[in-house]
Amino acid sequence: MSINALIVDDEEYSCKSLYFLINGYCPEVTIKGIVHSVADARKKIKSDKIELVFLDIAMPVEDGFSLLPDLKESAVSVIFTTAYDRYALRALKASAVDYLLKPIDIEDLKCAIAKALHWKKLGESDKIKSGINSERLNSLEENLNDINKISKINLPNSNGFQILDINNIIYVVADSNYSVFHLNNQKRIVVSKHLKEYEEILENSGFCRIHKSTIINLNYLTDYSNKSGLIVRLSDNSEHAVSRRRASDFLETIRLNFRR
Repeated sequence: MSINALIVDDEEYSCKSLYFLINGYCPEVTIKGIVHSVADARKKIKSDKIELVFLDIAMPVEDGFSLLPDLKESAVSVIFTTAYDRYALRALKASAVDYLLKPIDIEDLKCAIAKALHWKKLGESDKIKSGINSERLNSLEENLNDINKISKINLPNSNGFQILDINNIIYVVADSNYSVFHLNNQKRIVVSKHLKEYEEILENSGFCRIHKSTIINLNYLTDYSNKSGLIVRLSDNSEHAVSRRRASDFLETIRLNFRR
């Protein structure tokens, strides 16, 4: 399977570097063009059979996120390319949208392209692919509305992903290499990713890691006690230990979030 791609980046060096990496290591990808602005990208997507866009975030006039409405209407997949920006990365991670950090690592590039090919195979028609794109990018736009907080999280599964409003998550626990999400409708979702990744996504959004194996949503906290070790109880009546190492951070978070 092959895929037609477009590189969108205002920096000539970044464009050439990515072009040579793809040509040298990713034979499944055919580069159909290189443009240096979102405006030119819009024209190219409409005129050529573009299936994948490598999209820089930080560009003058219009940043990469300005292209989202155009991508939602099409069956075009997107891989964002960016220098480190923790808030943008949190939004991308939470929305299950692929990204590459500059300078781009070859193995990361291969992995991102493999995912793009998977999405192409998963979508049997342009209509299905457009629907998948639209859902992921809608989630990303919501998360970008307030760059400091995450409102939606996309959890991958074997058939694609499931979009959750984070307010529906009571707590998340680690189970070996998996993370188990416990929801307010009594359902559980098991995801094959480490808890650490979700700690980074959910920080500053009302969640607190209280133990190496537990993240809780503070909105569901009902009480805590230090009678026999620090224990918290949540609204579903579940009880969770707060580790000694995280106790002071937890209490400080409580103080900041529940000021009278």
